Amino acid sequence: MIRCVRHVTVFCALLLAALLVNADRVQFVQAPSLARNPANRRSLIVRWDRPRGDIYAGPERLTGSRDTGGRLRYRRTYTAGPRYAPVTGYASQTFGTTLLENAGDAVLSGTDPRLAPVPLWQAVTRAQAPGGRVRATVSPAAQKAAFDALGGRTGAVAALEPATGRILALVSSPSYDPGSFAGAGPADVAAWRRLTADPGRPLLNRAIRQTYPPGSAFKVVTAAAALESGKVTDPEAATDSPDPYQLPGTTTRLANEADGCADASLRRALELSCNTVFAKLGVDVGLPAMVRTAESFGFDAAGPAIPSRVTGSVFDTAMDGAQLALSSVGQYDTRATPLQMAMVAAAVANGGVVMAPYLIDQETDAHGSVVAVTRPTVLHRAMSARTAGLLQRMMLGVVTDGTGGNAAIPGVEVGGKTGTAQHGVGNTGTPYAWFICWARPKGASAAPVAVAVVVEDAAADRADISGGGNAAPVAKAVISAVLGGG
Repeated sequence: MIRCVRHVTVFCALLLAALLVNADRVQFVQAPSLARNPANRRSLIVRWDRPRGDIYAGPERLTGSRDTGGRLRYRRTYTAGPRYAPVTGYASQTFGTTLLENAGDAVLSGTDPRLAPVPLWQAVTRAQAPGGRVRATVSPAAQKAAFDALGGRTGAVAALEPATGRILALVSSPSYDPGSFAGAGPADVAAWRRLTADPGRPLLNRAIRQTYPPGSAFKVVTAAAALESGKVTDPEAATDSPDPYQLPGTTTRLANEADGCADASLRRALELSCNTVFAKLGVDVGLPAMVRTAESFGFDAAGPAIPSRVTGSVFDTAMDGAQLALSSVGQYDTRATPLQMAMVAAAVANGGVVMAPYLIDQETDAHGSVVAVTRPTVLHRAMSARTAGLLQRMMLGVVTDGTGGNAAIPGVEVGGKTGTAQHGVGNTGTPYAWFICWARPKGASAAPVAVAVVVEDAAADRADISGGGNAAPVAKAVISAVLGGG
């Protein structure tokens, strides 16, 4: 009898040991993979069983949470969804998170260890803090002005504070309402399918994820290269530039929209947007120096993280003379995001220094205590302070005496550059209208804003589409909103 009891005891002990080993395997070895398994809805239920923290722009609350009473209890809501979608992104129970909803997810969901008053205790108890807050850098007034001024046309706007890199506005059009697919029901799935099938691609953030040929807006970079390389020492001196200009090694003759470009000075060529002068200048400067200057502005590198990654902008590094001539006027393979072109204008306004753009001002816990603050950082020096000063004066002339007159504002110094970019097979596409600029009140030493605008489908006859006519008024609205204290 005693022998049988001993055997049963040993057998039970083995079973208990096996049970403990298996429990440990599940808890410590398989737990991560089980948590990631799409079939495991427990993590989703936990994730959405409390209100998510909110995203703010200044005093304006951009997000909220609504109690649905379902298993995925709290659904994300948005106070001005389409206007701020390129900033907030979306937080969907079905389709995940993007942009600030993604970059700030740990804080917003309350899982960030920095939110815990006693992190070790929270790790032991697995208690979760209430969702914190993410404060965006965007100005509500500038964001509204940019969104309204685009008026539903396809395009994008990016605005920066040159001295810091703070993003003041980030608009993409057409846009979408992130709240329309925030849940997990059939209506949310249907809304997602409509948006992803929409030929207007409303989910594409054109301000940071779409590159365009920058057209004549790129002439600011070419002018910087000409001054930095010493090919031009006096912006007022006549250049040896024929009109039309025959592209090197070809019979193609490049012409201008404006009169008076033959041998025009660098200043006057920028004001009139002379293709011939800048195409020849790019060739005279040479490929290595042109590439070096473009790279110093941020081209040919991974796009900055704002914290979402921005698509990199491109200036080709292997071209013949004709291709270099076209690239120097923002055509051929040259491609840039609107944010990159805003950085070009900001560098000119900031004495040649490119600041890293950023979209998160600070993160706090649910009670407003700060857990992280973004500090401005220098990204590159694009040019010398002297070159930046010369370019500032030339860009002012574009608005006062050139093609950018529609951006003029009384009492404000606006330095700009227009662009009309050809694209498509045989350049048959509707030209993109560009305008880049910076602005400061008269007498002020620093420019509080730099803007880039691109309009894809300007509502005008093809021959009448221009950066000055279609994009400059949008930039003017943004500048007025920023200087108005919004």
